[in-house]
Amino acid sequence: MINFAQNNRFVQKTMAKTRDKLIDIARQLFAHKGIENTTINDIAIAAEKGRRTIYTYFKNKRDIYNAVVESETDKVIEKLSSIVNLNLTPEEKLMEFIFQRFDAMKELVHRNGSLRAGFFRDVRKVERARKATSPKEIHILEQILQEGVDVGTFRIKHVDKTAMVMLLCLQGLDVPYIRDNFMELGIEKSKLRDYLNDFILYGIKQ
Repeated sequence: MINFAQNNRFVQKTMAKTRDKLIDIARQLFAHKGIENTTINDIAIAAEKGRRTIYTYFKNKRDIYNAVVESETDKVIEKLSSIVNLNLTPEEKLMEFIFQRFDAMKELVHRNGSLRAGFFRDVRKVERARKATSPKEIHILEQILQEGVDVGTFRIKHVDKTAMVMLLCLQGLDVPYIRDNFMELGIEKSKLRDYLNDFILYGIKQ
């Protein structure tokens, strides 16, 4: 019985490694050739696996692409989640979240050619990617905001809704930040932190 359990764990671990390898190879091919120009056969050859093996793990190319997006965005979430436990004030954590998020998104998009193309050309692809990560980002924001409320730094009636609206506002800045074209919009990027700090932490009401 123990041997069966050990063997089962070994099989699961091996399958997980194979799936991760297929995802990474697909990511590289998508980045280099584009999604449309990459075939299941291309992925199979690069991974030195048969097509049947690919279909053991994924239904089709769209399924593989979604797995690539999920894998890449999970890295962003892991990075952002660590902010909650930093030895910083709630205000500092909030600003750290905002700019680490911008930088992580920029790195993700520029590291993946297919994601970069999709991010700027296909709104549906952007929304699919955001649909997977937004609830997790909101949860992290909620934790930071709630900590601020608990220590008396923030005065927020509805933490969950505030976190949701705040993330939507930040998503609106994703493209200018990634394209680095704030100057075209009349905004000095070097002062963006100050602008957001003033707006989010101090508001516009006297």
